[in-house]
Amino acid sequence: MNWTTLALTGALALSAGASSPAPEAALPAAETVVGKLTGPVVSITPAEDWKSAVAVLKDSKTDEEVEILVDDQLTLEKFKDKRISVGDDIRCKYELKDGKKRSTYFRKVGGC
Repeated sequence: MNWTTLALTGALALSAGASSPAPEAALPAAETVVGKLTGPVVSITPAEDWKSAVAVLKDSKTDEEVEILVDDQLTLEKFKDKRISVGDDIRCKYELKDGKKRSTYFRKVGGC
């Protein structure tokens, strides 16, 4: 290697280290999930226009019935065509919004 190549390689290595992001910037933002639960669907009550629905789940840990507001189109379609129905075990994550528990994740519990 000649001196020019060596000098450029060293300069690039130093500048790469100086421009790397701070460790805090590399961390993802914290999720806003307030709670999660797993349990069977007790009831599903859709709005008249099917733009939202309220699903009541029975928490498997506390046996408490919890109302979850569902407003994502994929889950509403699953309610409509009965791919998710009363009695199905569901894993749900939700956030508190306007005093209601709004679902952020609503899926059947899978497994064999």
